[in-house]
Parts: sequence; C-alpha cells; structure tokens
Amino acid sequence: MSKKALIIEDSDDIRENIVEILELAGYTVFSAKNGKIGVDLALKNSPDIILCDIMMPELDGYGVLYMLNKNPQMAAIPFIFLTAKAERVDLRKGMEMGADDYLTKPFDDIELLNAIESRLNKKEQQEQFYSKSLDSLGLLIAKNNGLNELKKVIGDRKTRHFKKNQVIYYDGDKGNGLYLVLSGKVKTIKLAQDGRELMTGMYTKDDYLGIHALLSNEAFSDTATAVEDSTLCLIPKDQLDELLNLYPEIAREFIKLLSNNIREKEEQLLQLAYHSVRKRMADAIVRLSKHQAGTDIIKISRDDLAAMAGMATETVSRTLADFKDEGLIEKKGSVINILNHERLAKMKN
Repeated sequence: MSKKALIIEDSDDIRENIVEILELAGYTVFSAKNGKIGVDLALKNSPDIILCDIMMPELDGYGVLYMLNKNPQMAAIPFIFLTAKAERVDLRKGMEMGADDYLTKPFDDIELLNAIESRLNKKEQQEQFYSKSLDSLGLLIAKNNGLNELKKVIGDRKTRHFKKNQVIYYDGDKGNGLYLVLSGKVKTIKLAQDGRELMTGMYTKDDYLGIHALLSNEAFSDTATAVEDSTLCLIPKDQLDELLNLYPEIAREFIKLLSNNIREKEEQLLQLAYHSVRKRMADAIVRLSKHQAGTDIIKISRDDLAAMAGMATETVSRTLADFKDEGLIEKKGSVINILNHERLAKMKN
C-alpha cells in the first residue's frame, strides 16, 4: 500500500511540481492551495506525511501546524515546512512548534524525496523504540498501571529529529515538558559574561532533559543543542504532572535523577575551582566515557571539550598532546581513544 502525502502550498507551479514528483515515486498525493483547505484534507485523509508552505493566505503554515497539533491523531504525523526564507527566527519558531524538518526553496527532486523518506523512516523507528527505552522507564514505576499509562503517553507523541548543532531549547525558554533522548547526543551549556561556553551536561540515549525545569515549574536554566543528529521525544508537562500525582513512585525516581544531576554539577564546579588543568581534562574524558556506556572511543570537538573542562581550546590541544605522548590516549581529529582508564581516573591534581 502506497504512502499518503499531503502538500499544502499556495504557488500552483511549486505545488504541481511536488505532486508530480511524488506520484512518480509511488506516493498517493493530496494537495491544497491554502492552509484552511490543507487542514480539512489532513483530517479527512490522515496522510502519512505533510509538507506545508509557511507564508500562505487563509491560514499560514504555523496556523496549520497549531491546528493539527490540537488533534492527537494528527500530531503524530511527520510535518515538513517548505520555506523560501532560511532565517533563524522562522526556522526556530517552526521547530519549537513541533515541525520535524524543513526544506528551503528552491530544492531539487532528490532533496525532496530524501527529506520525506528520512521522516517516514524516523516514524517507523518511533514505533520500534519502546524496547530498551521503555525497559528503562519501567524501572521508574512500581505499578503496572503506571507503566502502561506512561507507555501510552509516549506512544501518542511523535519523535522529533534535531540536526547537528540545532538548538532544542534556549536558556530562559519556558519548560513545556520532559525530553527523552532516543538516539544521538545532546549537550547543555551556560554562557559566561565574557561569552565563553561552560558545558553543564552531556546526554545520550535513554537520558532525560529538563527534569529540573519540570519539577521546579521554572524556565530552562541552560541551552540544549544537538551535538550530532539526534532523535528526542517530548513528554508534555500536563500529562507528566498527572502521572506524578497518580504514581508517587515516578516522582521519587525523577527526584533521584535530579539529585544525581545536581551532584554531578557540584562536582564539576569543585573541579573548575580547585583542580589542575591536567586533572580537569582527565576527569572530563572519564566522565564522557561513562556517559557513553563506558566505551573507549569518544567523539567530541575541541571546543566542546574546552567548554566541558572549563579551559581555553589551545590548552585542550596541549593537554591532549601530553596525554597522547604519555600513552594515556590516542587521538585522530575529534576522536579520542582511551588507552588507560585507570591512570586517567587517578590523575593527580
């Protein structure tokens, strides 16, 4: 059975061209010349993917996305914005509202088909991600009913794909839920007054982002950015609040996670205040290894490592060169291979 695509675009030429390309590729295609018609077609036909222009009469792309997100069945459909403007503010607004991707016009046939296939593949992966992620979530809940309810909440949410260096949320943004990392790697940073970055956390698969903002009902206190192409699931705050009230076991476990995060940050502050450059660098490498399931291979840019260890990039280069000469690591580009965990962990101050 062919996949169904909905195209919402006010330019006749662009709309007809996209329809022709997708039909040749085997898709069943519906099209609309404005947002209002597009929403009606989406509700009527339940497409597998939606491509929507931003600037349109009747109802613009943001309005379309807002209307569809109010419907639980529509909210799970992959949504790609078509835009002639690649300005950061437009793209940020669209992604924050829940768009999965964007294509900047003009685009060619291959870009179009690759974007659609990528989003549909991500959708299929979403339906399979429960295995390990939900096994780990099961540890949070003592009651079977609680686990079933949490599965339902997550199952109703679509995954969101963030490209490398794409911001997930900014320091000061209102926390609207809890992010679960399904794949990839995410960093959180704070900006110092002199403009330097201090990395406050590194998150990988099955880690949670935004626990502090959720439990304290405050805005995010740092900025989260994808270090590599990453997939996350946003669990809405109102639904989590219900679960936390119904199942105290969940709240207690999230508080434990929050306590661990706070302890890590306290240790990081002590290291920045009292440890030598060599000790800070060794601790940062060991910490990264733990966050990546104890692997010996770490991939991180020099700038990110500097932000994590609280030092200048030139100092990072010199210290890593020393570690390499001492046989503690091997380094090629941004890839670090740990050769001696024990000596790094016991590095003297």
